[in-house]
Amino acid sequence: MSQPSDVVFDPAAAYPGITALRAALARRDWAGARAVLDSVTPADRTALIRTCGDEKDLEDFLRYVLRGDPRDGAAAALLGFHLTYLGWEIRSAAWAKDVSEEQWAGFREHLRKAELVLIDAAAYNPGDPAVWTSRLLTARGLSLGIAEIRRRYDRLNAAVPHHLPGQMELCYSLEPKWFGSWEELHSFARDASLAALPGSPHGVLMAEAFFSRYGAADDDAERARLLQDQQLRSDLQQVAHHSVLHPRFNREYGWVRAVNAYAALFSVLGDQPNAARMFGLLGNLATVEPWAHSEEAALPKIRQARAWALGGAR
Repeated sequence: MSQPSDVVFDPAAAYPGITALRAALARRDWAGARAVLDSVTPADRTALIRTCGDEKDLEDFLRYVLRGDPRDGAAAALLGFHLTYLGWEIRSAAWAKDVSEEQWAGFREHLRKAELVLIDAAAYNPGDPAVWTSRLLTARGLSLGIAEIRRRYDRLNAAVPHHLPGQMELCYSLEPKWFGSWEELHSFARDASLAALPGSPHGVLMAEAFFSRYGAADDDAERARLLQDQQLRSDLQQVAHHSVLHPRFNREYGWVRAVNAYAALFSVLGDQPNAARMFGLLGNLATVEPWAHSEEAALPKIRQARAWALGGAR
């Protein structure tokens, strides 16, 4: 099905490096892939490596690259993400109780293989943020616990402070369904957002933390209580003004995800002027979450909220 032009979910529309990296990987051109990765910021580099880790049949190629240069952190991080993606494909998105023993075994096997690659990579490249971000994902998948996840995050943060892709990974692990609580998630997301430079997209951490809790609410009454929580609303507004509403807001890695999340948030809060501002920044760009879990479900919600925000009927 072709994508409608008024709502574009393809991340490559905002981040052309994705197309360039995928093309280099498709032709097995590691020099070309490194040229893309070496030309961007650390956050963009990690995001590109993670996004393109789902390319097909990369394992043999990347192991060949690493045999030639075991110190290549980009190749190791990409292989780590690739193996982890393969493991999650085997596990599927089903609830844990619905995952078969055979699926669990395949999942863990691939994550352990990823860990072996990443342990060596971290020894060779202790300051590589993509390696540590990938290790945050494997630690969660292998249920290594919050202490180990925090240790890995601390190593990442010492090497590259305010590394947004890694902070997103920690946020996932702080959700109650993994190893944390809503309070821990809220505190980390708020503090990390405000510690980043003014105008950075790190406010996405706070908005997505809110929607994680909002989406997990048991009923409409609980969701209404969240929307009426004055301290929560105050924190969300403070972070928004430090991030997406700041005069120096910039379009570095994560900006589409951040603006999209706040477009959804301001729509839920009934803040029409700021919702309109977010949709104006986005143009036709969008991300599926937090609107829904599929493009088909998100599309009408985005159109409806945008029409309301920009002056039409909701």
